Amino acid sequence: MNLSYLFFSFFAQNDTPAPLMLPDSVQKANFAQSIHRLMNIDFHKVFSDLCGELIWIAIKLLIAVVVYMIGRWVLHRIIRLVNIVLEHRQVDASLRSFVNNTVKVIFTVILLMIVVQTLGVNVTSLIALFSAATLAIGMALSGTAQNFAGGIMILVMKPYRVGDFISAQGQMGTVHEIKLFSTVLTTVDNRQIYVPNNSIATAIIDNYTSSRRRRVDWTVGISYGDDVDVARQTILEMFAADPRIMQDPAPIVKVSELADSSVNLTVRAWTKTSDYWDVFFDYNERIYKEFPKRGLSFPFPQMDVHLDK
Repeated sequence: MNLSYLFFSFFAQNDTPAPLMLPDSVQKANFAQSIHRLMNIDFHKVFSDLCGELIWIAIKLLIAVVVYMIGRWVLHRIIRLVNIVLEHRQVDASLRSFVNNTVKVIFTVILLMIVVQTLGVNVTSLIALFSAATLAIGMALSGTAQNFAGGIMILVMKPYRVGDFISAQGQMGTVHEIKLFSTVLTTVDNRQIYVPNNSIATAIIDNYTSSRRRRVDWTVGISYGDDVDVARQTILEMFAADPRIMQDPAPIVKVSELADSSVNLTVRAWTKTSDYWDVFFDYNERIYKEFPKRGLSFPFPQMDVHLDK
């Protein structure tokens, strides 16, 4: 029995298929062919192709840098032109800053897209990804987006400006800064309050400094029996001697109420908005000091009790 018969008989009795064995001569031939192909590679051509690709990549990078620099130069000129137009139209400083920042962001994004396109990258997928991310962020920050829209409404409609003294949403103070998402108020005791733009844009706003002049009102009570004409003449003389009090429209002093304990006079005078509080507090003190000199008195609340026997 020869060896080949035993070999095939062994593998026939097992389920495992017999391995494919190549003769040594065939294996040596294949190895020789591989060595031959490796030796026949044109390394000069491969090196030339690699250098060409590197040079082309370097050229595209250079073109992208040039495009970016030119785009930045154009962007600065556009922002400068927009700023000149807004200043010529005397647009509010807060709105000018917002418009400049918005134009800068939009044109910067466009410039980056052009640079990426110059490098050979397909920007369609990037735009789709950016749109999806913007949608997701917008849904997550819906309240912030409303505050942003409120900030735009405030900057466009101008219900108040920086430096105005306003009252809104239960808060009162001087407008320190109008941001995109909130308005910063500085109170009279130097506290800073941040009011969301969405709430303040839809609220009732009382702007105390939007007009150049304001009317100051007082209610002055004198005793029954005091001369009303003397009280009126005393107040009008003090107003006439004070340059802060406007004479057009003329100040008035009228009897407004015959109260339980006093005769109440309504006093009204016009002054500059910047002088409002100084005039108000000053004349509270001056009337209190001047009336007793003219024989006028300030009554206390009183009640007459009559006893019947």
